[in-house]
Order: sequence, then C-alpha cells, then structure tokens
Amino acid sequence: MTFDPFGDFATQGYLRNVAKAKDPDIVQRLLHNSFLTGIDAAVEYLQARSSLTYADVQQTHKTLFEAVFPWAGEDRLKNAPHIFVKKGSVLFAHPSDIRKAINYALEKGQDRAFMAKKPGEVMGYLAYGHPFLDGNGRTIMLVHAEMARRAAISIDWSATGKDEYLTALTQELDEPGKDKLDAYLKPFVQESPDLKGLADAIKAAPGLDGSDADTVAGDTSDPALKARYEAQELKRNRAQGSGQED
Repeated sequence: MTFDPFGDFATQGYLRNVAKAKDPDIVQRLLHNSFLTGIDAAVEYLQARSSLTYADVQQTHKTLFEAVFPWAGEDRLKNAPHIFVKKGSVLFAHPSDIRKAINYALEKGQDRAFMAKKPGEVMGYLAYGHPFLDGNGRTIMLVHAEMARRAAISIDWSATGKDEYLTALTQELDEPGKDKLDAYLKPFVQESPDLKGLADAIKAAPGLDGSDADTVAGDTSDPALKARYEAQELKRNRAQGSGQED
C-alpha cells in the first residue's frame, strides 16, 4: 500500500513532491540527488551552530530536501498530526511527542562523554523521534555525525552493512538503553574525526537511498494503537530513567 498521509496521491504525487511523481522509486532517486547536492551546506550549517536544537534538525531537513518537497523542514505534527507512522514493527513517536523525543536525543548527544560512550543509544533516540514523513535517516545521520564530531569521535559508516545496521537499530528501538546498537557500532567507532571529510564519510553510509518506506499504522485515536504506544512509552521512560541513574 502506498504511503499517503496527505491523502492526495492522485493529484500531488507521492508525498506532495514538486514533480508530482507517483512512483516512490522516482521520488527516492530525486531525494538522494537532493541529499547529495545539499549535504555540504547542511554540514556547514550544523558545524556553525554553538549548540543543536530541534529547529536545527528541521533546518537540516529543509536544506537537504526542499528541492523535492515543498514541506521540507515541517514535522509530522504539522503535516500528519492524526496518524501513527511505523516501519516494520517499529511504531515511531506520536506526532505530539516528536519534539520531546528529539530534544532528549539532542540532550544526550551533546553530553560529550555520553556521546563518546554510547553513540548507538543516541542514534536510537534520534530514530525514534522520526520527525518527518521522509528523509529521516539522512537528516539524523548528519545531526548525529556532528554531535559525534564534537565528542571527538566518528563512525566509519562505509564499513557498516545496511541490513546489519538496520537490524541493530530495530533492536535498539525495541529495547532502548540495552546497548544493542552500540554493540554493533563499536568496531566502527574512531577517534579524531576528519572535519573536512565528514560529508564524504556520510555519503559512504549504506542504505541512504531511502529504499524502505514508512507505512501508516493507523489513526492516533485508535484505542488499540493508543494502548500499544502507551505501553511502548512506559518501557522507554523506564529505560531512560534507569540510564540516568547509572
């Protein structure tokens, strides 16, 4: 089933793209080209910020994808406030909880000692927030890389495998704070990141072509989904509280 949160696929194409293309594969190619074109400006923008905020995450998305989506930089709370979005078995943050989730990720990621020790956990928090209807992976990859740089580390993304990484990320989302993604990333974490080569390093990361689309899980008013989400949030809050006590 086509991912159509706007409900206007027939007239505006897949996710209201500027070309009004209906083939998701075509839109993903447009997105990847836009990403490659905008990555240098996005990296430069992030490096110039004294600290990173939710607005900077939005601006990064806009810089990367405004050539494809007129709504680039706008989050799901604005564009799809009444639906739950999922990928596979993962139910992402409720639209009204996105900012809270991303702010928590930014808080932990800008704690340099925490980021240096647990970059995978920080990536999991960013991924859970899932602010946008498309382009999340590439956007948070840049934000994550900048926080890693400030913590004096980098990740050799070119050496990671797409399937293995996504499996570890899914496990991290299911069990936050249990070192699932950190265990996978540990062999690829390096010290003394190459500032000039940051964009090239990110470009080498596997799986940035956006081949795995989101799906609509259902309406946020659905009792079963609400119960599932509340149980998920309870587990995450407990994990986060336990981590803060360590």
